[in-house]
Amino acid sequence: MSVGIVFDSAGTLLKTNRAVKNITNGLLSNDSPETTMLTFEDPDRILVLLNMSSTELMHVTPEKNLAEHLAATHTDFGISCGRKIIDIASVEKIIYSDPVCRVSDLQDVIRACWQVVSKEAESFAMNTGMIVNLREKNIEFTLAAAGYPFPGVKEMISTLHQKGIAVYIASGDRTAKLELVADKIGIPRDRVHGVATPITKAQIVTNLKGEYDIVVMVGDGINDLSAMRAADVSILTVQQKGERPSVLTNAAGYIIHDIRDVVGIVNTFN
Repeated sequence: MSVGIVFDSAGTLLKTNRAVKNITNGLLSNDSPETTMLTFEDPDRILVLLNMSSTELMHVTPEKNLAEHLAATHTDFGISCGRKIIDIASVEKIIYSDPVCRVSDLQDVIRACWQVVSKEAESFAMNTGMIVNLREKNIEFTLAAAGYPFPGVKEMISTLHQKGIAVYIASGDRTAKLELVADKIGIPRDRVHGVATPITKAQIVTNLKGEYDIVVMVGDGINDLSAMRAADVSILTVQQKGERPSVLTNAAGYIIHDIRDVVGIVNTFN
C-alpha cells in the first residue's frame, strides 16, 4: 500500500514564534498570534509574505515609507491565504503605495521575533509579511514569524522514508525558506510547495491521491482545513499552543500533541 504524507510547516513541523503589529493603533503582539485566524476574521484581509532579507531590512532607515522601499527594491511577494478570490493587482497596488506604514513597522516585528527565538535555537527560519485589507485599501498589520523544527522531526521524517512513505511540505511560507527547512530535516526539494493558499494545499492533496493509495494531511491551523477535508486521513497537531476553531477539530481524524505520533498512526495502515 503506497502512502503520501503532506505536512504544513509553521506550527506543524516547526515550533514558531509570531509577532504582529497593528498599524492603526501601533500595538504589537509577540505571543505568537495565529496570523491565519487573524486574516480569516475579515473576508477582505489577505495574508502576504514578502520575498526579502530580514537582515538587510534592519539596516534601512526606520522612518522610510515601507511601500516606497518595497517598490524601489522591486520586492516580490506571495499570497499565503485569504477568504475570497484574490485580485493580485489590487493587492500589489496596496503594497507598493500605502502611505502610512513605515519600515520601522516591519522592523519592530522582526526584532520581537528574533529576541524570542534566538534564545531557543541557534538557527531558525524567518518570514516577514503583512496583512492587507482590500476594502480599506491599506496595510493593516505587519508580521514576522521565526521557527525551528520541533524535537524529533528529522528522525520522524527519516523513519517515514525508511517505511517507503513519500513526504511533502505544502505551506503558505516562502519557498526559499521551506527549501532550507526541507534540507535540514531531509525532505527532497522537489516535494516542497511554498506560498500555498488553502485552495492550493487542497489541490496538492487531491493530485497526490492519484499517485498514492492513501494521502495524509497533517496541519495545525484553519488554513489547513480544506486540505484536511480533501485527504484520506487528516491529522491535526496541537503541539503549537493556541486556540483552534471547532470546525477544524471536528474535521480531524486524529488529534496529536507530538508530531512524532504521526509514525504510530501510519503504522496502523498496514
